[in-house]
Amino acid sequence: MKVCRDVYWVGAIDWCEKDFHGFEIHRGLTYNSYLITDEKVALIDGVKHNFVRDQLRKVENYVKIEDIEYLVVNHIEPDHSGSIPEIVKRANPTVICSKIGKEGLEDYYGCEGWNFKPVKTGDKVKLGTKTLTFIETPMLHWPDSMMTWMDDGKVLFSMDVFGQHFAGSERFDDELGVGEAVKWAKIYYANVFMPFGKNVLNTVKKLRDLNIEPEIIAPSHGIVWRNPEIILKKYIEWAKFKSDKKAVIVYDTMWHSTEKLAMAIAEGIMSKGVKVRIFNVRKDAWTDIMAEVLDAKAVCVGSPTMNGTVFPSVAGFLTYMRGLKPKNKIATVFSSYGWGVGAYEEIIEVLKDMDFGIIEGLKVKFKPTEEELEVARELGEKIGEIIVER
Repeated sequence: MKVCRDVYWVGAIDWCEKDFHGFEIHRGLTYNSYLITDEKVALIDGVKHNFVRDQLRKVENYVKIEDIEYLVVNHIEPDHSGSIPEIVKRANPTVICSKIGKEGLEDYYGCEGWNFKPVKTGDKVKLGTKTLTFIETPMLHWPDSMMTWMDDGKVLFSMDVFGQHFAGSERFDDELGVGEAVKWAKIYYANVFMPFGKNVLNTVKKLRDLNIEPEIIAPSHGIVWRNPEIILKKYIEWAKFKSDKKAVIVYDTMWHSTEKLAMAIAEGIMSKGVKVRIFNVRKDAWTDIMAEVLDAKAVCVGSPTMNGTVFPSVAGFLTYMRGLKPKNKIATVFSSYGWGVGAYEEIIEVLKDMDFGIIEGLKVKFKPTEEELEVARELGEKIGEIIVER
């Protein structure tokens, strides 16, 4: 599959994977690798180990494996480096990576006899008519991460940044549909890069300072961007937590009491012209929820009290959300209980720890009365008014 002149996609499609470290994947994923054929041949990244034969077969459509002189490792995570030992065994290329990447590869694979060339930002390798420039991007999303810029064709091999978990026959954003590509990219960003927004903005600035203006962005998951300005703009918005007039309500329920409160709060919020997204954390994918939390102004969390504490599914989601570090949110809590009110206070403390602005919520005993449901609607109205005013 040709990406541009002398650059070919030689990655793998994993149609069957549905879970990636807790990231629920609806449509599988790809492990993207790119072959550059010049006077000297370079391979950008490997694939997951069980797809090594698939990758090598694709490479051999264009060159012999032994012709690979440079193997660029932008990121050492095994879904990108799993095939590298076999490639090194067959081709004995110069392995280009960051200094931390070299240390990580040695931890993973031993690497005895490998020919390493550690690089830092600004280092270059000339292939012939094409020159590769390397840009370190630590903590996007591992310490070893880097990008590779190819001047001829203005291609940025961006590693995980700008990627998506999506498996399909389409290789480009305009083939899939740019809007559809952005949808999958948003889910990916929210569940991988949300904690690293500051690093994202610093990297965008670094690219500009280096006069890197890509016409193609080739990430290591998902489709290739032939409209790079769109995803660059989105990443800046997401990194700044630019929010929509939207509230996300997440909850679980035992005997539908907490659920009734959720629906009443939603009714109140919507009455102010604010969008609402409602999720049951036991039935809906947490990855989808976090994509909505990313650009929401308010997060409303509901849980029954069970065994004196937060309902397990809600507690699990709160742990997941806290790790992703969403910012610039207001929040409230609603809860039902029988003979102990532990869930309400515990959730409040978690949200305070996340630096959310807290709006006093409500808790009801057993089944909410009509009066209590009206209080829930009024709480929703208050949240809606705050969202509209901000």
